[in-house]
Amino acid sequence: MPTVSSGKVLVTGANGYIAVWVVKTLLEQGYSVRGTVRSESKATHLRETFKSFGDKLEIVIVEDITKEGAFDEAVKGVDAIEHTASPFHFRAVEPDELIVPAVQGTTGILKSAQKYGTSVKRVVITSSCAAVLTPTTEPRVFSEENWNEASIQEVKEKGRDAAGPAKYRASKTLAEKAAWEFYEQNKASLPWDLVVLNPPFVFGPVIHDVDKPENLNESVRDYYFNVVKGKLDNESLANVGSSYVDVRDLALAHALALTKAEVANERIIVSAGPWKWQDFLIVAHKWDSKLPAGNTSYDPSKAVHLIRYSPEKERRLLGIKFKSLEETTKDTLEDFKARGWL
Repeated sequence: MPTVSSGKVLVTGANGYIAVWVVKTLLEQGYSVRGTVRSESKATHLRETFKSFGDKLEIVIVEDITKEGAFDEAVKGVDAIEHTASPFHFRAVEPDELIVPAVQGTTGILKSAQKYGTSVKRVVITSSCAAVLTPTTEPRVFSEENWNEASIQEVKEKGRDAAGPAKYRASKTLAEKAAWEFYEQNKASLPWDLVVLNPPFVFGPVIHDVDKPENLNESVRDYYFNVVKGKLDNESLANVGSSYVDVRDLALAHALALTKAEVANERIIVSAGPWKWQDFLIVAHKWDSKLPAGNTSYDPSKAVHLIRYSPEKERRLLGIKFKSLEETTKDTLEDFKARGWL
C-alpha cells in the first residue's frame, strides 16, 4: 500500500498529551497538520505553541466526536489520519462514559474517511496495551496476538460496579475491535489501509496546555504525585508497576507508521520496557536529593514484572531506539522544574 511521506495529516484530539507531541513531530518532519479540538479555547495554546510553523498548522473544531458525521469535513483533503482522541481516566461512573466516545469516535472517523477521505492513504489509530493485557497474578509476556477480553467481561457483568481501570480498558479494547471489524468489512473498497499502535503507560515531558499538576493527564499526574510528592507506601513503590514508553518515542512511532509500507494492516505494541514506581524514584532522587528516596531496600534485580510486552514486532517494523527510564525521568523533572512544580 502507498505510504505518506509528505502532505497533510489530520490529528484528532490535537490538544491531548500524546497528540501535541504527534503534531510537533509531524510538523518538524515537514508535514502540514490539521488538528481537531473540541472548542476554540483549546485551539489557542496549539496556535501559540506552533506559531513558527505558520499556515502548516490548521485547527478545526469538532465539538462532539460521538455525533454522526462529526469528522466529515475534517477528513477532506488530507493524506493520512492519526486518530488519538479518546478519553483516558479511571473516574467514570457509568462504563458508557468511556466506551461510547471511544467506540463511536473511532468508528465515526473511519466512516467519515470512507465517505469523504478521498485522498487518505493511511489511518493510524492510537489504541493501548489496555486492549492487549489481561490482569494477572503471575508474570506474563503479552504480544499483539492477545486481547483484553477480561475487562469487557467484567464491565458486562458488573456495569457501573466494575473497577475504574476495567471500564477504561474495556473502552480501548472495544474501540480497537470495532476499528478492525470496520476495516475488514470494507477494505476491498477503501483507498487507505489501517495501522494500530498500542502503547502501555506513557510518560515524559508535557507540551499540552496545563496550569497545575492536578490537571495533568492521568499517567503524568500519577507520575508527579508518586515520584515528586512521594504519595505511595514502600510496598507499593516496590511492587506496583507496568511497562512504559516515552511520549516522544510514541509520537515518533506515529510518524514512522505513515512512512513504512510494511506496517500496513498491523497492530504494533510500542513499549520501552517494564518498571516499578521505585525505579523512577531512584533516578529522581539521584537527580535531586530533595526528592523522595522512597523504598531504599528495593532491589531492581529482584523485581517481579507481572506484565511485559514482546518487543519483536516493533523492532522488526519500526525499530525505535527507545529513551531510557533515566532519560524520561530527567527530562520530565526538568519540565516540572521549569514550571515551578518542584
